[in-house]
Amino acid sequence: MTCKKKLGRNQKDTNADMINLVDNVNRDDDLKYNRRAFLKTAVGTSVALGVATIPFSVKAMLGVEKDYERVEIAKLTDLPEGDSVVFNYPTEKDPAILVHTVNGDLKAYNSACTHLMCPVFYEKEQDVLLCPCHAGYFDVNSGHPTAGPPQRELPLIEIEVDNGIVYAVGRQYRHG
Repeated sequence: MTCKKKLGRNQKDTNADMINLVDNVNRDDDLKYNRRAFLKTAVGTSVALGVATIPFSVKAMLGVEKDYERVEIAKLTDLPEGDSVVFNYPTEKDPAILVHTVNGDLKAYNSACTHLMCPVFYEKEQDVLLCPCHAGYFDVNSGHPTAGPPQRELPLIEIEVDNGIVYAVGRQYRHG
């Protein structure tokens, strides 16, 4: 093995010195692992991942949700106007709130704040939903944030009233 001697400051490489620069090149590896092969692999992987997410995107755009069971929340006689009741829907791990607004409307939302999942409460005096952790306010009629750090609306719990009993029948994630 020969050592290449270090050139002085004003000396130029000679052809003999240039031979030492290509000793480590393996043509088979160079053809197999080059920039074009890398870019083909990267683009192919990106396209495959993009195509794999299409069903989830379509499901989200159409708002397709699974069928939820019908769950009794409260009797209307037990829920005067301007009052609220806390319940869990669709599972025992999902806190929700049913509000009988001062205007007489019934509204239900998941009660975990969309900012940091703190509990959301109904403020009768202001007729708003309040997250006390970071002073997040939500419109009681739409579930959209009106003040504070939350940027997304609360998921809507679909309700129906049958023979004076309020039932939760579904959930919607809304974006916009």
